[in-house]
This record gives sequence, structure tokens and C-alpha cells, in this order.
Amino acid sequence: MLDVRCFRGAGCDTDHSLVVAKARERLAVSKQAAQKFEGERFNLNKLKEPEVRKQYQIKNLNRFAASKNLSDGEDINRAREDFTVNIKTPTKESLGLHELKQLQPFFHEECLRFLDRMKRAKM
Repeated sequence: MLDVRCFRGAGCDTDHSLVVAKARERLAVSKQAAQKFEGERFNLNKLKEPEVRKQYQIKNLNRFAASKNLSDGEDINRAREDFTVNIKTPTKESLGLHELKQLQPFFHEECLRFLDRMKRAKM
């Protein structure tokens, strides 16, 4: 709130007063919205295991060896799309997708029961 003023005698024959306020509002982006990522997340922790890392390297080498025979006159968008597929496919097969933790709801049935008990105690 920047400024608040009360104007008396608004001439309405009531005991109310006219209040005028100036406010400044700042919009904040929530952390969850800022960190939201729509793409696929791969489970990179599996690369710490030597067997999985070796399998991943072999699959990647095989995919790129098969795609080396591309011509230079090929469309750049098509080449980029092929490159993306060549990276994502063996990665998804070898490592799998990273599963995000599901947060527990903070207001659950136990809270509701406690509030009901409090209401009954007040009555």
C-alpha cells in the first residue's frame, strides 16, 4: 500500500467514510511454474554403472555409424531431426526416463478430522 486516505462527509447520511488507497502490486512467478519442464528427462544416474555406460556407448556408436552416409545437400531441418532421434532413442532404451517425486498433499484426511473435532469442541 502506497497511500491510504479517508474522506469524511461523503453526504450519504450514514456513518461510513469514503476510503481511497493507492497500491502497487508485484506479480511473482511460482517456483514450480518456473521449473516446469515439458521435455523428457533421462535417468542419468544409471550412467554411473559400468555395464549400463558400456551398453549406452555401444548403442550410440551403432546409431551414428548407420547415419554417417548422409549427403551434404540434405535439408538442415531433416538432419537436425535425425540427430535428435539418434540421441534420444538409445538413451531412452539404455537409461530410461527419470521419474519425478510426487509430493504428498499437505492437507489430508487427518487434518480434516482434526478440524471437525475442533469445530465440535467449540460448539
